[in-house]
Amino acid sequence: MTELKSFPEFYLKRSVFVQLLLFVVLVFTSCSGGKKIKFKDEQVFRYNEHSNITSLDPAFARDQRNIWATNQLFNGLVQLDDSLNVQPSVAKSWSIKNEGKSYSFILRNDVFFHQHELFGEEKTRKVTAFDFEYSFSRLLDEKVASPGGWVLQNVEYFKAENDSVFSIQLKQPFPPFLGLLSMKYCSVVPKEVVEYFGKDFRSNPVGTGPFKFKLWVENTKLVLRKNKNYFEKDDNGNRLPYLEAVAITFLPDKQSEFLQFIQGNLDFMKSLDASYKDEILSTSGELVEKYKDKVIMQKGSYLNTEYLGFFLGGNENNPVKSKLIRQAINYGFDRSKMITFLRNNIGTPAINGFVPKGLPSFNNQKGYTYQPEKARSLVDEYKKTVNKSEVGITITTNSSYLDLCEFIQRELQNIGLKVNVDVIPPSTLRQGKANGKLPVFRASWIADYPDAENYLSLFYSKNFTPNGPNYTHFSDLLFDNLYERSIKEVDNSIRYKLYQKMDSILINKAPIIPLYYDEVIRFSQKNVKGLGINPIDMLDLKRVFKE
Repeated sequence: MTELKSFPEFYLKRSVFVQLLLFVVLVFTSCSGGKKIKFKDEQVFRYNEHSNITSLDPAFARDQRNIWATNQLFNGLVQLDDSLNVQPSVAKSWSIKNEGKSYSFILRNDVFFHQHELFGEEKTRKVTAFDFEYSFSRLLDEKVASPGGWVLQNVEYFKAENDSVFSIQLKQPFPPFLGLLSMKYCSVVPKEVVEYFGKDFRSNPVGTGPFKFKLWVENTKLVLRKNKNYFEKDDNGNRLPYLEAVAITFLPDKQSEFLQFIQGNLDFMKSLDASYKDEILSTSGELVEKYKDKVIMQKGSYLNTEYLGFFLGGNENNPVKSKLIRQAINYGFDRSKMITFLRNNIGTPAINGFVPKGLPSFNNQKGYTYQPEKARSLVDEYKKTVNKSEVGITITTNSSYLDLCEFIQRELQNIGLKVNVDVIPPSTLRQGKANGKLPVFRASWIADYPDAENYLSLFYSKNFTPNGPNYTHFSDLLFDNLYERSIKEVDNSIRYKLYQKMDSILINKAPIIPLYYDEVIRFSQKNVKGLGINPIDMLDLKRVFKE
């Protein structure tokens, strides 16, 4: 069992947490027009975000921490359900014409922005197609410098035909485009509020979502309140959301978060951390006996592939430039053992290529299984080729994945490779990957939208970093030709076969080492109902309630 923090530290942090809760109570019971508003604990959903939220502006919803918060505050034209099917949101319907290049969206007439003084006497107004025209233009504005501008890179133009019709013309067919529009970057925002606050819109958000902004004390607390004018209803005609408020804390220590959850001070915990994984889960991935009556665990496919990447540019003497070494590493460690003992069976060994489970184009072709003798023979063949008796590599990672990389290090030494593990801060790791400074690096790719193109674009030769996501600088003419065909193919069955051919090329050429396909794991209190789970790990609270 993992040793817990000392009692003095724990109680100090608990004291801080209690102060935060009292602070939220004061916020919830503040006067509004002379009338006190009180909430029961069952009406407030509480979770912790150990990475501080940096912006509540959807144009900067780049990281999960920002995406989860903005998902409660904003809506786009479309949204994804838990099965990743595209569903209506502000757009009630749409049509696609001109061989997949012309999109026309018909908007609902009952969507209003959250109340704000800047809207005048009515304190709100209806959303129109011109609001989407403004919001999309803002994504492309160099002065705004949104990291989400790439979402519209395949768009020829967009415009509001009138208040209720918004049209988009693509440069060429791109079948994943509807799913792309579900990203929070594409949320609708009100021009008058954005232009009044400027950059401070990040901390003064006004959207259309099920919850509205109430209070943000950065690094301490974020409070959202129910939007009583929200447009969506449940199957029985009841207006969403059910909750009165959402309270988010920012305890950076994951073990402290776990203790607060176990004591019932948090309703939800979103991840598994090494500091407590053996306390709550067995090695088979099940809740241990003492928590079965207290905690609900949800587990499902996650569109996230964890991998080691090889930088294939630069120094020709680098051993990983040889396919012999790359394949040897892929054969040289036991993924199943790694998942069982280091991940408590959370995840699936990645033996089927780069595209993860959960996508319809998942490749069932077997890739690299654990074959140490074959791995050793490939290393020996390379040593003879370069006339060296010793071959070494360095794997660069951050501290969160040190245990995985040390496991791989031990396994690879058994096949004749000398392996070092270099631990650096996450920001330095990201920069090193982008600049081609790391011969072997640990990385992960979480889907931006539910289509395998999002994964395969990492290996298209025109996407070399720093101008694209091709961190490995992998280049293959056949792969590029298949990729260019696939992004124009509107027939799903044909496109999926092209995707699988590309994934097979990646298995053969081995520019990366897929480690495991991750799983979403969620822990919640027994009284939490309606909390779904989905392969992109989106948090949607509009149908959640507490008994």
